Amino acid sequence: MAGKIPLSPLAIEMPALPPIAGVTLGSAEAGIRYKGRTDLTLMEFAPGTTVAGVFTRNKCPGAPIDWCRSSLKGGKARAMVINAGNANVFTGQAGRDAVAATAQAAAELLGCKPKEVFVASTGVIGEVLPHEKLTKALPGLHKKLEADGWADAARGIMTTDTFPKGCTRTAEINGTTVTITGIAKGSGMVAPDMATMLCFIATDAKIPAAALQAILKKGVDASFNRTTVDSDTSTSDTVLVFATGQVKHSRVPAEGGPILKDFTRALNELLLDLALQVVRDGEGAQKFVRIDVTGATTNRSAQKIAMAIANSPLVKTAIAGEDANWGRIVMAVGKSGEPAERDLLSIAVGGTWMARNGGVVPGYDETPVVAHMKGREIEITVDIGLGKGKGRAWTCDLTHGYIDINGSYRS
Repeated sequence: MAGKIPLSPLAIEMPALPPIAGVTLGSAEAGIRYKGRTDLTLMEFAPGTTVAGVFTRNKCPGAPIDWCRSSLKGGKARAMVINAGNANVFTGQAGRDAVAATAQAAAELLGCKPKEVFVASTGVIGEVLPHEKLTKALPGLHKKLEADGWADAARGIMTTDTFPKGCTRTAEINGTTVTITGIAKGSGMVAPDMATMLCFIATDAKIPAAALQAILKKGVDASFNRTTVDSDTSTSDTVLVFATGQVKHSRVPAEGGPILKDFTRALNELLLDLALQVVRDGEGAQKFVRIDVTGATTNRSAQKIAMAIANSPLVKTAIAGEDANWGRIVMAVGKSGEPAERDLLSIAVGGTWMARNGGVVPGYDETPVVAHMKGREIEITVDIGLGKGKGRAWTCDLTHGYIDINGSYRS
């Protein structure tokens, strides 16, 4: 891509990410697409590590998605290989060969089965991945892996991201402290399910794959699947969680259960934190937007309405232009296809109610709304007036910067 993308004004500093027992990782330059930056990341896990994953529901997924879905059935992982710059999507047999060759090369280095190696790619669609460059760089990278390589790994998986994304949390399993650390990348082609988004999380807890999978799926539905940058669902979305089992704690049943209550809380917090960092790095974004919908017939209906507002180009461009045009929000509610009554609808921006029960609030003063629209963080509240259903979505504005970035993505 031509030129350097400026740092998002919504960027946050990545926290210090502590080592996770049973994990070593790092990044290297393989020259797959970029020059002068790392683009290949390797994570090695201790024997016995369990794994859970959630992937895109795009009907044209990349070869790495097919490989990971198949490998996930085994429930075990020894390595994760990620390349940036080439998505290995829509590449036919060449794509499948690239994934198999990558997994085989990593398995030989680690002394494990290829199906215990997970693979992810992000970048341009439709170009054959030069996997020879990747496999050639793996041995040197493997020798340099270290326990505190999280920050380098977060940078190595970036494409149009303007800042690396990471998060860490601790939890207790029956009185024993465990740690969860994760990194993510994503900036554009971001919408459920899940985003042009890669997310890799590791914990030192010992958790059966089935229990981990159930927790992860619910956590993703409450985080990544409630965010959108541009309404486009990527072909490469991947969230993987690896549990190394290096901390000794009470046995966790195969089905999980109450013993994982605090672990679930911590993982959910981490997933949401990373998801919102992705939105803050939306391509060309200048404003971070939260949308709350109340009064819908059901929670599911409220969520669909919230996402319809979050995905509306007219709403997003109005926010970019700092225009308090609540009519566009009304339009987005109506086009959602969900139950809504025009004469019961109420809308607020920044805590100021602009319309109630289908009409403008008497004496409505736009001044505080205009002031709110000039800020970096925008809050929209919509009450449907039909029931008790609630939903929430997060998005960003749509600016000329989005066009500039995506118009020159392959240059």
